[in-house]
Parts: sequence; structure tokens; C-alpha cells
Amino acid sequence: MTDDSSSPTQDLPKPFHPNRDFRGFWCSLTLILAMTAVPLLVPAFALSQDFTDKVIYSFRGGADGNEPLFSGVVPDKAGNLYGTTYSGGTYHYGTVFKLDPAGKETILYSFGNGSDGKYLSAGVVLDPAGNIFGTTTEGGIRAIFCDKGCGTVFVIEPNGHERVLHAFTGGADGGLPTGRLVRDSEGNLYGTTELGGTSSNGTIYKIDASGTLTVLHSFTGQPDGQNPQGGVIRDSEGNLYGTTASGGTDNFGAVFKLDSTGHETVLYSFLGSSKSDGEDPVAPLFRTANGDLYGTTFLGGVEGLGTVYKVDADGNETILHTFGNAQNDGTYPESPLISDSQGNLYGTTIQGGTYGLPGGVMYRITPQGDYSIVYNFGGKSNGSAPAGPLLAGPNGSFFGTTTSGGAAGPGTVYQIMP
Repeated sequence: MTDDSSSPTQDLPKPFHPNRDFRGFWCSLTLILAMTAVPLLVPAFALSQDFTDKVIYSFRGGADGNEPLFSGVVPDKAGNLYGTTYSGGTYHYGTVFKLDPAGKETILYSFGNGSDGKYLSAGVVLDPAGNIFGTTTEGGIRAIFCDKGCGTVFVIEPNGHERVLHAFTGGADGGLPTGRLVRDSEGNLYGTTELGGTSSNGTIYKIDASGTLTVLHSFTGQPDGQNPQGGVIRDSEGNLYGTTASGGTDNFGAVFKLDSTGHETVLYSFLGSSKSDGEDPVAPLFRTANGDLYGTTFLGGVEGLGTVYKVDADGNETILHTFGNAQNDGTYPESPLISDSQGNLYGTTIQGGTYGLPGGVMYRITPQGDYSIVYNFGGKSNGSAPAGPLLAGPNGSFFGTTTSGGAAGPGTVYQIMP
């Protein structure tokens, strides 16, 4: 992928997601039905536990943060890691945290003290000056479709001062930004909102260094995309690529491209589980140098438990793996794919594997579709439900976050090592 970015102890309500409102119930019910109705199958792939783990930090769920939802971590030049928690912190509405190389956590900012935003679903982006950029899914300005606030784009300056760059209104400018931002070399930020825009189906937006927001595209629903949740990636020519959780020709989601002139094209529309295709693509894409796009669908495939797919430059789709089609396979992928130096792709699922529910796996898949599980989550205190993106580290290792598990239960920051 070519990208110019510097690549509670109490029950709290989750943000409104048209495709995720009943996801926990749906996942649990589907897994139970699959386990009781389908006989155990002989594994059709390698089950190679060839990685080991190290928990760098276990969240306690209070002032230190709770549930790093789709955060993952990003590094600075000194080896510190930065991420977000969905809730927790001083005001219980989420945090931005830093972990030093020894694993000591510092809360850089706690959200919820006024109109600064609430609930952080995605991770952060750093610039060379040490500013930290991100989004809150809620908070800010309230509207009819986002009564807890329509979300914000924020910056935390090196001195710890937080500033709202834009507060969404839920109208033409969009509402509920859920994906991680991408930053270009000029300091512009790009992202998506799940709702809002001229047709109330979500937007792609740009914010410049002064905080001026420009809507680059408003999704219109079928046959266009609808409800983008994963943000965008950017190539060296300034084209943006992403997915929508619904919309497309059959309303099962779409892969789109927005070129540098502002023209949007649906590259592929998913067909749904009934045709063994993917469904509900919520994760960001990974793009190779030749223009192939790789991604995951949360649902769909033969078992309805998600897929890994490729869409080539001509818009042809190939399903590389269907989850849940063998014993102890992962289920429900929500994280994006990343690549190692050999071109192998890695990702995670939030359920499945040896420990089932809760659990999840880290898997490896080649561009040709050769698939293997390399690590199982959910055992002991190593964390479970790794929904956040992976970060490639030194010597073939990976860093990431789990939504739950750890010593206290509200999630971890982990390192997976060969």
C-alpha cells in the first residue's frame, strides 16, 4: 500500500452503527448455530502455531482506558506506541494513550469534558511535528440521527492541548466518523463518515491544515456505496480507495475508488452469502504496487462467517479464503490486511480459533490464497477479539490491540513474535 500518512468499569452505550447494532448478538447466535448444526470438518489449511505473544499492556478499564476497539497502535521515531480506547479515562468517554518501549502507559488526553468528542473507534495518525490526529465517533454537535453528537476530528498537540478541527453536524458534512484518518505530505487529512452527506448515506471528506472540511463524495446508496466504516487508503497519485458496509448493486457492500479529480467509481459490488461471495466489508483495504486491492468481509462466504478477497485493477473479484470452513478456523474478520517483505498478507479475526468465543486468530495468507493460522488469541491473559489493525515490527514481529481480555478484561496491547 502506498500511503502518505506517518502509517469503564461501567457499561456504556456503543455508537449507532447501521450494520453493527446487533453484531454481538448476531455473531454469538451464528457461532452457536454453526457449532451445533455443522459436523466437525477436517482442517483444509495449515494450523501452525509458529508465533508467540507478549502482552505489552493490559488495560484496567478505569482512568487508564477501556476497550481499544479498532485502535491498533502507531509508532514514533523513539519507539513509543500510540493508540486509543473506546471508553474509559477520566470522564469515561475514551482516551488517547502512549506506551513507552518499557510498556509504561501515559494517558495523553481523556475525552468527554465538554464538546471535545466522545467514544473513539479508530486509531490515530502522527505528523512529523508530533501532533496526533484522530476522530471521535460521537460527541460534538447533536442532530436527529446522532443524538449523542455526530463526532469530531481532533488534534492533540505536543504540549497536550486538544483542539477540535471539525465537529460534524450530521448534515451535508457527514456524521459518525469511524475509520482511521490518512494524512498526505501537505498535511491534509482524509476520512469517511458513516452517515450524513447529501443523501444521508455517508461521505468521503478532506480536512486541510487550517481545519477547513471539504466533502469529496456523498454516497447515494444502491447502486453506489452506502455507510463507509473503514476510512480510506491513498496511493501515490492521490487516488483514494475504500469500502462501504452496504450499498452497491445488491446492497451487500462495495469497493470504491475516488480519483484525484473527485470522480467516484464502484469497482466491485458484493453479492452476499447466498452466492458464496463476501458481505459487509467494514475493514480498510490493502493495495499492492500493481493495483490489486485485498480486503476482508465481516460476513459472507460459504459459511457466512467472513472472507478474504482480492479485487484487481479491472474490478474482478476473487475469494481467497472463506472463514469457518474447517475446524478451529477464525471467524468474523474486522481488521485490515498488512504485508511482510515476502508479500504474505496477515490479518486477524475477532472469534474462532482454538479458544472459540471469546478468542480470535492471527492468520497468514499468500496472494494465491494459501492460508494458515499462526496464532490463537483467547488463552490465559493474552487478550481476545483482536479487531484493531496490525503493525509490522522488527524481526518479523507484529503489534496490535485486543478489544477484550488481558489481566483485567478490557483489552490489551500485544506483540506477536516468531
